[in-house]
Amino acid sequence: MLVRTPLVELSLIEGVAYRQKLRGGQTGVVILRHDSSQPGLALLNHRTGEPDLAAHLPRELFTTEAFVEAQELTSGLPYSCRGLVRSFGHPPSTPADPEGAHAAEELQCSPPDALATVSSHDYAAVVQAYTSRKGELSYELLNKALIQAAHSNPFVATMIKENASLEQIRDHVVKANFEAVTGNRGLAAADVKRIVDLLEEVSPKSALRGLSDELRRMMDHRAL
Repeated sequence: MLVRTPLVELSLIEGVAYRQKLRGGQTGVVILRHDSSQPGLALLNHRTGEPDLAAHLPRELFTTEAFVEAQELTSGLPYSCRGLVRSFGHPPSTPADPEGAHAAEELQCSPPDALATVSSHDYAAVVQAYTSRKGELSYELLNKALIQAAHSNPFVATMIKENASLEQIRDHVVKANFEAVTGNRGLAAADVKRIVDLLEEVSPKSALRGLSDELRRMMDHRAL
């Protein structure tokens, strides 16, 4: 199972929360109450930024406000692999209703490619390199390192001179940086993209915004 750690304690209800990557690539916020074996699930709405609560959830146990708090507290935490997470003091149980059974199945499912990426040495090395002491991914550190790499890499100047696109230059800088951080000189472009996609899902904004802005400035300066 692919989740973000650590579990966070909630103040609005008695329970813990975490984020999880679900089947189909969606991201969910999961709440586990201390007094109930039923998990609560809400999907992150990337258009509104708000959690969309699952239709079957009993509102007397799981409120929108609790999911908003869970979403805020889990923001910025990196993905990790772990077994099925259960609320403290509650043994495994089988939901009596079909909807509950479907929810329990969904909570255990993560896309195979995402699981493989998070389980890899390369992802772990990137996360470790740019994680703060609070355990949150620091996009400031990430972009600072990428910007320094862009300025020190002579091939970047050549790409700008040859009118390469912003995406091509950014991909080159990121790939070269990740190869240096991971020590894997054979890192494939597809592997880099999967790592960036996971970083993007954790970031409240674009994970590479700082790098993109600096590359635009470099390209504009060269055009003068």
